[in-house]
Amino acid sequence: MPKASDIKKNAAIEFNGSAYFVKDIERSVPQGRAGGSLYRMRMYNVATGQKVDETFKDSDMLNLADVMRRQVMFSYSDGDEYVFMDNEDYSQFSLNKDNIEDEILFFNESTQGLQVVLLDDAPVALELPAHVELEITETDPSIKGGSATARTKPATMTTGLVIQVPEHISTGDVVKINVEEKKFMGRGEK
Repeated sequence: MPKASDIKKNAAIEFNGSAYFVKDIERSVPQGRAGGSLYRMRMYNVATGQKVDETFKDSDMLNLADVMRRQVMFSYSDGDEYVFMDNEDYSQFSLNKDNIEDEILFFNESTQGLQVVLLDDAPVALELPAHVELEITETDPSIKGGSATARTKPATMTTGLVIQVPEHISTGDVVKINVEEKKFMGRGEK
């Protein structure tokens, strides 16, 4: 049984008799409080989709729920459903837009390294790789010699994500993006 301090984002835990998927964790250290850190976890109930914010002390013991991860590619979206295809057996998994709203801006049909998280054979979440490559659809014109300055400009990706990029980057360029920090890492491979 791991402590609350050992739980990571995208883990599944058992809490109050149900399985919950942890979407986000905020750590805080209250002033003048003996003990330790508090971990506020934003999670949702796997069965009902209900979102819950719960705070645990670092020493609270939690049960992990049994999850599986499958490598997938994004196939298509149908209304609010996003359909992914298993890279090995080509089976399909559907995830509702509400369950993957934080991830939607970071992938398209060519994104490698996506994983669907399964709990009791049901898809509950999408895990992104550490970085993704996306094409810029709109940004201000590039400035020659702009690579010598640290100034940046906003750029919109094909998915709608907006990040800051250096001035020498142009519309149509493929860029590498750090998913966790939502930051430009460099030009992409394409």
